Amino acid sequence: MGTTRIQNRIFGTDGVRGVANIEPVTAETALKLGRAVGHVFKQLNSEARDHVRHRVVIGKDTRLSGYMIENAICSGVLSMGVDVLLIGPLPTPGVAYVTRSLRADAGIVITASHNPYADNGIKFFRGDGYKLDDKIEGDIEELVFSGEIEHVRPTAEAIGKAVRIDDALGRYIEHAKVSFPRGMTLEGMRIVADCANGASYKSTPCVLTELGAEVFVLGNRPDGKNINRECGSMHPDTFCQKVRELRADLGIAHDGDADRVLLCDESGTLIDGDDIMAIAALDMLVQGTLAEKTLVTTVMSNNGLDAAITAAGGRVVRTDVGDKLVIDEMLRQGFNLGGEQSGHLIFRDFCTTGDGLVAALQVLRIMKTRGVRISELTRCWKRFPQLVANVVVREKRPFEQLDGVVALVKEAEDEIAPTNGRVLLRYSGTEPKVRLLLEGRDQAVLQKWSGLICGAIKRQIGA
Repeated sequence: MGTTRIQNRIFGTDGVRGVANIEPVTAETALKLGRAVGHVFKQLNSEARDHVRHRVVIGKDTRLSGYMIENAICSGVLSMGVDVLLIGPLPTPGVAYVTRSLRADAGIVITASHNPYADNGIKFFRGDGYKLDDKIEGDIEELVFSGEIEHVRPTAEAIGKAVRIDDALGRYIEHAKVSFPRGMTLEGMRIVADCANGASYKSTPCVLTELGAEVFVLGNRPDGKNINRECGSMHPDTFCQKVRELRADLGIAHDGDADRVLLCDESGTLIDGDDIMAIAALDMLVQGTLAEKTLVTTVMSNNGLDAAITAAGGRVVRTDVGDKLVIDEMLRQGFNLGGEQSGHLIFRDFCTTGDGLVAALQVLRIMKTRGVRISELTRCWKRFPQLVANVVVREKRPFEQLDGVVALVKEAEDEIAPTNGRVLLRYSGTEPKVRLLLEGRDQAVLQKWSGLICGAIKRQIGA
């Protein structure tokens, strides 16, 4: 490849994402991405992992536009002489697992995760089930824009072949169940599972039922347009209310591709990723299974986590926002537990990416082992007062170019930092939004600065 990197960018913090049928999420660009992926992985692995032909797994969530993107990217891969294994709707962690299980060279999942159904996106995995590093993403982008591989045109029997893998769902279900102790069951438990009308609409209810739970399922009737609509982890009031109505023991809610999970206790109180990390990390510290006694999380997680983990003899390492960055840090230093407040939880002893179902099973394991309700488990740590606000914007102009915003952030920091407070202001990597996090001891002070900072942003670039 050329030494000059093409400056065009289509990869965000988690693959390619945008409004379906508008660049970069178009059939045309998907075709080019398929060709680029096929070429890059053939070059990376001179010999196919199964020693026959190079193969790429393609899965998706339940969006209407998934058919369009799937066919286009599949055609691109095939045109480079690489076979395609089509596995249909499956959670993102399921695609990662099947890629590894079938010894494919790469995996592709077509999803926009928690975004509305009109959006879509494309994520990529290496043959070992981990997300691509920046260099490989850069190589793919360069090929998409440079036209360097236009002349690569296999013909006749050298063209790739697509086959549908009918047992992909079963493979993932069995894999998820392996993360739960053999011989332990969920008998006697009543669980509400909200699948967001997304990729987990079959897998999560099936696993919970097979483990013996009485399961009440919400969001399991996808029609291509109702993914994440008034359901799932983006709308937690729905499943929390259902837990109260049914007097269930636990509520589980996924996003559209089920790489994240939120829970609620028997009273309908929401339990987020920070709660789950505290429960799991403290349990693993007691069991001696938390690698290097370290939890990896992002700058968005509550500082109360650090206090609880440190008091128990462990430590917390923080990264910038994005589960990919959390996983990269875990791989670099050999850690086995990490996640985000949003519900991306990576239990690396069992999976290579965020897996909402596996994370829920780990909490259920702790509940069953200790014989306690989840509300009791959440008392293991104390959350510092925190306020998170989102502002929808029409453009992502540098904050330095916005009148008074940087100065307001500095004033806020000066007031709350002395009491171990902090201010984080950033643009979302997947949506047209500004995200503001304030943390401190006085909720009224946090609300004051949130109003001032968000107000300044809305006046200048608000949608």
